[in-house]
Amino acid sequence: MSILNNLIRIGQSELYSMSKFVVTENFKHHTNDTLPKNYKKDIAFIYIDEKNNLANSQIFAAKTVEGEIVGTIRVLKWDYINPLPIQKIFGINPLLCVNGDLINDIWHIGRFAIKKGVSDINLLKKLMVSAIKPICKHENNIAFVECDAKLLRVMTLMGIKTEIIGESINYLGSETIPVSISYSGLIDFYDSNKYLIETDLN
Repeated sequence: MSILNNLIRIGQSELYSMSKFVVTENFKHHTNDTLPKNYKKDIAFIYIDEKNNLANSQIFAAKTVEGEIVGTIRVLKWDYINPLPIQKIFGINPLLCVNGDLINDIWHIGRFAIKKGVSDINLLKKLMVSAIKPICKHENNIAFVECDAKLLRVMTLMGIKTEIIGESINYLGSETIPVSISYSGLIDFYDSNKYLIETDLN
């Protein structure tokens, strides 16, 4: 499998393909390739959500030379109108999690998935750096993430500092934990790895 070096930006025409990839790959990773009977409802939920938020989103994908998606991630700048996934899934109000801190923008990172069988730490880092790039432009930005427990451990090992803001649930086949990440929790990782996307058209 030959993966293109640069990430690409996904638009509306590929939203459904991205949504299907995110759902199916999450279940493949966590449930031994077994898809639940209602998995298409999860795809539809994500597709509609991403379509509604597309104007405020940047969606990145890694593809093979044949055009097959092998990795995705999405960063969303909250408009304070459309509820974020962390509100829909966990019932958590982001505005109650900022502890009175001065906030510039509230962001959400989601739709992270890498094709099962692709074990490339630089691909993970590249996707993550692309998503946090706009967050790292202002020291008073904050991001929210629904994070798989295994990915959370990896992020911690990579130097990303998170704060758990609620109880975990089972979502898309795995233990999922709601976390917030401040600018200060991201900037060291970003500065150390931004070279990975310096040639990308994003």
